[in-house]
Amino acid sequence: MPGETGEPMKLVVTDLAADRGSGPIFEAVAFALADGEGLLVTGPNGAGKSTLVRAIAGLLRPSAGTAVLEETDDWPDVPSASHYLGPINAMKPALSVFENLSFWQDFCGRPALDVDEALDRIGLEHTRDLPFSYLSTGQRRRVSIAKLLISHRPIWLLDEPTSGLDAASELHFAELVREHMEAGGIAIAATHLPIRVDGMKRLEFGGTVSA
Repeated sequence: MPGETGEPMKLVVTDLAADRGSGPIFEAVAFALADGEGLLVTGPNGAGKSTLVRAIAGLLRPSAGTAVLEETDDWPDVPSASHYLGPINAMKPALSVFENLSFWQDFCGRPALDVDEALDRIGLEHTRDLPFSYLSTGQRRRVSIAKLLISHRPIWLLDEPTSGLDAASELHFAELVREHMEAGGIAIAATHLPIRVDGMKRLEFGGTVSA
């Protein structure tokens, strides 16, 4: 199953801070997530939700603090253990859906579902041989979500993952996140739209982590 870790794992974020140059975006963010747990990061636009996810993913350097893995020898650091799904779909428009996903599976390694199985899971098996540019906005987002399924990573770092999705697709995505967590994975989602997964902790910028 995607998200299955094979052993216990804990993601520990300690006193994390980020600075845009003119001042802090956020400071002293701290939380811990064990395998099977998730976190929803909420707050107004510009509060730093996306910046937090990018800092945990290793895509930008925090001005202070750390994000580390504990209780595992399978992964050397958080970035190597993570799938990052950002607002840009990261697909080549001229390549087919199958070619795009095959590239990402080869690039990421550690295969999980094969491409056709992943497309079936998101209900887009009929788009397999279409150029990515032919797809609607919602279909493009769903293909990008399929990237989470084709290579194993125990941590999913999600930045506005349901942007462009209709209500039915939002519910289906929540099911995928739930399955990932039930299989021992960890999920962090920065979003202004609710992801309906019971039991996820919440971090509201300007607030604290709560169950």
